[in-house]
Amino acid sequence: MTMDHHPVQNSEVYLLNSTHAHSMPPPSPPSPATPCEELPSALDGLGSMTPPESAESSCSIFSQRLSNALHVLTTEATSLSCLARYYETDPIASRGLDAAVEAITRCGDRRGRVIVCGVGKSGHIGVKLVATLNSLSIRSIFLHPTEALHGDLGLIHDDDTLLLISNSGKTPELLSLLPHINTRIPTMILTSHTHPTNCEVIKRRPGTILLPAPLHISETDAFGVNAPTISTTMALALGDALAIAVSRELHSNLSSVFLKNHPGGAIGAAATKPGKLSEVAIAIMDIPEIRSTFTASQVLLSAFHSKSDWVRLGGDIVVPPRRIKKLSAEEMEEPAMCVVGLTVPRNEWIPVSADMSLAEAKEWINSMRKTSSRGETKYSDEAILVTMEEDEICGVMEVGELMA
Repeated sequence: MTMDHHPVQNSEVYLLNSTHAHSMPPPSPPSPATPCEELPSALDGLGSMTPPESAESSCSIFSQRLSNALHVLTTEATSLSCLARYYETDPIASRGLDAAVEAITRCGDRRGRVIVCGVGKSGHIGVKLVATLNSLSIRSIFLHPTEALHGDLGLIHDDDTLLLISNSGKTPELLSLLPHINTRIPTMILTSHTHPTNCEVIKRRPGTILLPAPLHISETDAFGVNAPTISTTMALALGDALAIAVSRELHSNLSSVFLKNHPGGAIGAAATKPGKLSEVAIAIMDIPEIRSTFTASQVLLSAFHSKSDWVRLGGDIVVPPRRIKKLSAEEMEEPAMCVVGLTVPRNEWIPVSADMSLAEAKEWINSMRKTSSRGETKYSDEAILVTMEEDEICGVMEVGELMA
């Protein structure tokens, strides 16, 4: 076969007879930039270098976060609205609330306490409720059911009232506690159940007062997780409702009671302190009456059950707390009217204007103690001030309470 020979063409350059190594070709000069290819300085616009894709992603994340949070808020707000409507319309719920207020009020009259029990998140709600009750002068303590079974049962007295918090109504720790509590102690349960027959606690302790807090939607359906959220909000709100309802029955001046118990913090600093005698005096019509035949011990018992610690005999004789506290054991069986210095008749009352400020009243008392005859005795801490409006007696208070 005959091969055709053709010259080989390439672009390489060969240096013949050269003893030097091949040198690198010089770099090509840069091509001139066209106007559209010109770039700004590397320092220009450093604050706005986020790519459009990242900005859109950030906006999407923000919207999702806000949407998730608002969904929880609106869902729980709806739950509270449904709960209020439920108590307006459901007889079991409304009667349960009424019975609970009555039980706690009677407990307060006996100087008993509200014992609140719960486990987990319900326990935390219980701790908060106890703090609220105490700030409103409703004596309360939190009792963990496990600790109760290991010695703390001694905290429960026969005059107390028991409040259990359990969304399921069948918390094992609470069920284990029930057999060890006196059945005469009034018991309530705050739970999601709407009828006593569905609540395990009530099945085991018949007569327990039901405080239903049903959920209009399950937490799983609402948020995709069965975490206590709606249920704890409902329990918290219903506990607050119970606390305020009870305190309005126990105290004639709820705001002054709270201010006395909460002088600290922003709340104490922002509270309006009483400025006039009329704001701190005990309304005479709110003082319970006693009979003229009462013994000193009966007076003491009546004062013990009085919201103000005062008692009166008609509209002309009062028995103030300081004098009751001075009773001796030997005087207990004597007729109260025969105990020297116990009762204060109208002719010993010191009339003052109900509009007089507390500062003016204190200054006046100090002045009278110094300048009037028998001033130290007539205006002693045990003396009685009566506030007057248009010649009508409105309230009473001890001088010692004013000066303190």
